Amino acid sequence: MTLFTVDSNKCKRDGICASECPAGIISMAGEDNNPTPVEGSEDYCINCGHCVAVCPQGALALKTMSPQNSTHVQKDMLPGPDQTIHLLASRRSIRSYKKQPVERDVLAKLIDIGRYAPSGSNKQPVNWLVIEDSDKVNRLAELVVDWMRFMLKEKPELARAANMDAIVASCERGQDRICRGAPHVIVAHAPKIIPTAQADCAIGLNYVELAAYSMGLGACWAGYVQAAASVYPPVIEVLGLPEGHQCFGALLVGHPMYSYHRIPVRNEPVVSWR
Repeated sequence: MTLFTVDSNKCKRDGICASECPAGIISMAGEDNNPTPVEGSEDYCINCGHCVAVCPQGALALKTMSPQNSTHVQKDMLPGPDQTIHLLASRRSIRSYKKQPVERDVLAKLIDIGRYAPSGSNKQPVNWLVIEDSDKVNRLAELVVDWMRFMLKEKPELARAANMDAIVASCERGQDRICRGAPHVIVAHAPKIIPTAQADCAIGLNYVELAAYSMGLGACWAGYVQAAASVYPPVIEVLGLPEGHQCFGALLVGHPMYSYHRIPVRNEPVVSWR
């Protein structure tokens, strides 16, 4: 099967697909000016689906996706600028959670939303680990504290600069400063060899975080979990990621204990215009 097919009865020969193709591999020089793949194009197609998505007539189908199995954009469901700005500005990092777990189908929906996040060259390298069991979350937090104790012993100046001494002391008093009592942790991981893996995982987690807020859930980035997962063998072992993968981000998720009623003031942006 060729890279894509075109329904000549639907196609208007308007060239929109060729104009929007990020790889520039659609030509309008075919018979009857139908869109045709540039020679050797299969080596350059990133399977982004822009050609399928942008055609008003639904005339073009990639061999990997068709207009029929692609979801239609419902413009009446899109939030306006004011609603979007309010959602983004009112999001908070949640550090107090109810013990009530989040239903698995809801967690699965969050992950499903994460797959629509952009990634470098549409490689879609992000894999997900959902630590659903609260006992396993607690064990993970304990191992991160163990890593901090190790750091305080081996690299005390660096550890204290990261407030590890205060965090360990708080945890020893029974306060969870690592996972904050969240019932779940979502880990984003990807092959280390992919140059954009870190950014791809971060963007994917950001999608998950915002989706969680829209569903009435709370989330917070677990930076110490990510740091420990990069260097501390016991944490690496308990996560059990595939060979060659690295944790590039972790997110605490749960039902928030409290509601927020105001948007805190933030610094004005520092901008250079050129």
